[in-house]
Amino acid sequence: MIDLTINAAQRKKNIQRCRENGIILPTYAQMRDPALIPESVKSELANVGMWDVHVRNLFRINWHNAPVERGGGFGDVNYIELPRAITGTKARIVGIVGKWFPTGAHKVGPAISCLLPELVTGRFDPTTQKAVWPSTGNYCRGGAYISRLLSCPSVAILPEGMSQERFAWLRTMAEEVIATPGCESNVKEIFDKCIELERTRPEAVIFNQFDQLPNSLWHYNVTGPAMAEVFAKIARPGDTVAGAVLSSGSAGTMAAGSYLRDNFHGAKVGVAEALQCPTILENGFGDHRIEGIGDKHIPWIHNLHDTDAAFGIDDELPIRFIRLFNEAAGRARLAENGVGAEVLDKLEWMGISSIGNMIGAIKFAKYYELGENDVVFTVFTDSMAMYQSRLAELNAERGVYDQRQADRDYDRLSGVSIDHVLELSHIDKRRVHQLKYFSWVEQLGKSVDELRAQWDDYRNYWGCLRTQSAELDTLIDDFNAEVQAA
Repeated sequence: MIDLTINAAQRKKNIQRCRENGIILPTYAQMRDPALIPESVKSELANVGMWDVHVRNLFRINWHNAPVERGGGFGDVNYIELPRAITGTKARIVGIVGKWFPTGAHKVGPAISCLLPELVTGRFDPTTQKAVWPSTGNYCRGGAYISRLLSCPSVAILPEGMSQERFAWLRTMAEEVIATPGCESNVKEIFDKCIELERTRPEAVIFNQFDQLPNSLWHYNVTGPAMAEVFAKIARPGDTVAGAVLSSGSAGTMAAGSYLRDNFHGAKVGVAEALQCPTILENGFGDHRIEGIGDKHIPWIHNLHDTDAAFGIDDELPIRFIRLFNEAAGRARLAENGVGAEVLDKLEWMGISSIGNMIGAIKFAKYYELGENDVVFTVFTDSMAMYQSRLAELNAERGVYDQRQADRDYDRLSGVSIDHVLELSHIDKRRVHQLKYFSWVEQLGKSVDELRAQWDDYRNYWGCLRTQSAELDTLIDDFNAEVQAA
């Protein structure tokens, strides 16, 4: 359970600070359904850009933003249904889109979810403490952005090997940016830096996405319902939700899969990870290039009871496919094979990890031999706006992208196989869950009792967490009422 103990004195100070800065906070209900957002807020947003540092952009933390850079309202959930010419499967593969969040990635959702409980209970003091956001990419960007909107100083931590775009933008947003050694898969180095900050800087408050229960809470209560909403819109007679494939990463999005499991009979949840760092598949290690899915450990908030299969993604494929999807020769090849203009125009909405998720969903559909009435969901986490430097690097390393290379890559796309798939038995799930002990209990001080509760009492542990959004919404409404009181 998320600790909602109230520090009345500090809560009062936080209310005053929000009043002075014109800040009101979104509820989980409003993030799930923007129709509940006050009309006064919607009117203000008509003149605000999607990435602007403006307090009303707190209310754009949802899947329903109009797909425009400035002044958009709210509508249907943004999604892409990929055609068979791309997926090679009879199943319908659908990704909900993170590009149309502030910062261009959905990770601002988990970030605000982690900070909200601390602000409204008075457990965090923005005048004396700093919010530290450790991440392999978009979460620390989201945390720095949310901190700026909420007038909280922040520290962003991410591996030095991440894309130039991430670092350039972060330096305009966070008070401090720390680059740790290594690449995407060097998560322990991030944790080591957090331990150092806790020891040497008493003002540091670590919001570690890998162990923060509000991360899971947000995805269960916001992302999962967004997928269900898309299904209600696109479902034809006889269609069913076959399940979802989501990257391991912090495991927050896995809770959206749990939502589908709870609400659609027979739905399965697959976890995708880089084949070059096969943590779940082989208890392995290594380095990879799928930016955004840190690994070499099992996140504390990963509910293994609700994970049915693991899918290894060769990191060479997303690297090839960002060129196929974004270079002129690649788009011409896709068009020749029947990909329509509407989908072609949206392919830039899919960044490297989005394409990794797509490959996982294709493997899921092929492995389970799904048919044309089966719908598989995934998340297209961010867009190519974060990776233009990678395209330039690839052109420098491999030469100009021509028709011959596009033909080869399209053949690779058509031939995505079902190798490196592990359907998890009950024993497999328990084995993977127990790997948490080595990272979280031995190294990071979590309790064995809670580790056991996550497995032995999982219905109560995860079930009670998922219902806390209602309690938090009451706290947020009360907080806002006092902020707005005369």
